[in-house]
Amino acid sequence: MTVPHPAPPSLADQIEDLLPQTQCTKCGYNGCRPYAEAIAAGSADINQCPPGGVQGIARLAGLLGKKVIPLNPVNGLERPRSVAYIDESLCIGCTLCIQACPVDAIVGAAKQMHTVVTDLCTGCDLCVAPCPVDCIVMYPVSGDATGWDAWSQAEADDARARHDFRTQRLRRETEENEARLAAKAVAKMREVTQEVPVTPDEQAEKERKRAIIAAAMERARAKAAASTDTPQPAPTTPKKDA
Repeated sequence: MTVPHPAPPSLADQIEDLLPQTQCTKCGYNGCRPYAEAIAAGSADINQCPPGGVQGIARLAGLLGKKVIPLNPVNGLERPRSVAYIDESLCIGCTLCIQACPVDAIVGAAKQMHTVVTDLCTGCDLCVAPCPVDCIVMYPVSGDATGWDAWSQAEADDARARHDFRTQRLRRETEENEARLAAKAVAKMREVTQEVPVTPDEQAEKERKRAIIAAAMERARAKAAASTDTPQPAPTTPKKDA
């Protein structure tokens, strides 16, 4: 039996391997993978990643045979690595920070105190802006070290694995929820269809219900069909360092 060889990594794969995987979106894209794809496609430059800093630019330049250029200040400044800290006395348990964290580094529950697992935090600071009570601050933890001096390949690999796991989990939860709603809609349509109207008003009400349910089912079908397409994510507005 012939065992097929694995496909060689694409250019986007090779570029992604050189990014720090903080998923901070400061590059202007919704994560490291979309940024890697944009660089590979020629629609983004190699100097848009503040966490990677000058060393990150040099890495990408070496891979692509390009000249090392300064970090684009539009995307932020190269700074020491930070981790998020939640003032637990102010936290109201709204879960917005948990939803914003791209690597599941925040634990807590609705109306319960939240806390950051510092060993998992990538310093993306995406949790800061959504907090309605300003109880999250970023503390530098790498001294004067910046870029890849403040971050290791092992940490980047771990962060990517957590980000990918979170993405898969959210997709699975969405699909399961949509399946539950679809089953509920089918059951409701069956129930309405079995109704036996006596008056014209009751018949009209039955048809109104059927139309509402049918429209909801069609929206769900269209949404499911659209989710099977995977276009390259559009650039987001570059997020500057605080």
